[in-house]
Amino acid sequence: MTGASRGIGRGIAERLAADGALVAVHYARNSEAAHEVVDSIRTAGGDAFPLRAEFGVEGDTKALYAALDRELLGRGLEPRLDILVNNAAVSGSARIHEVTPELVDRIFSVNVKSLLFVIQEGLTRMPSGGRIINISSAITRMSYPESVVYSMSKGAMDTLTLALAKECGPRGITVNAVAPGFTETDMNAKLRTTPEGVARLAGLSIFDRIGVPSDIAGVVAFLASPDALWVTAQRLDASGGLHL
Repeated sequence: MTGASRGIGRGIAERLAADGALVAVHYARNSEAAHEVVDSIRTAGGDAFPLRAEFGVEGDTKALYAALDRELLGRGLEPRLDILVNNAAVSGSARIHEVTPELVDRIFSVNVKSLLFVIQEGLTRMPSGGRIINISSAITRMSYPESVVYSMSKGAMDTLTLALAKECGPRGITVNAVAPGFTETDMNAKLRTTPEGVARLAGLSIFDRIGVPSDIAGVVAFLASPDALWVTAQRLDASGGLHL
């Protein structure tokens, strides 16, 4: 579970652990937050361990899987990956006239390049019946020029999901994307600093509220379950009817 120390990632990690998964709680820098997630899972009767790797730097995929293999072997388990949830991402608000090469490189190095190679290596450890679930965004079905580069990166994720679903189908591996809308996380905290801002975001959903991580976690849990074995190449909108 990449990007699992906060927000949507934490919600998904806790839900999958509650459903019986041994969860690798990946984080980039916030060790305290990741250990808090692990402690929360263990207190609830589940099992998890922290896994540090900073994406967007040289050797990131190698570092991630080396740490994963060490942990699994230390537990007497084979280096195997049944479910891969790709949630790690960086954002950056910028309209087209504000975009810089540095912003493009930062967002695409994490949201696209690292994503691709984490999946590539993960597939070498994934048995038949495995699950790949990519956390996309409702931004790919609506116009949001305020974050043009971030939008592009999530569009790339959706395209990758389609290509991989066909590639992995003969192995019995499903590949899907889940697209949240505005959710109570650190990423959009600035938009929720006033009652007016909260009301505006809530009003974009047909349920008149902002999403919470558990809303997204339930959808991911379904895709990770045996019930979803006949679902692949899909982009499941989990935005609460955003902008309908």
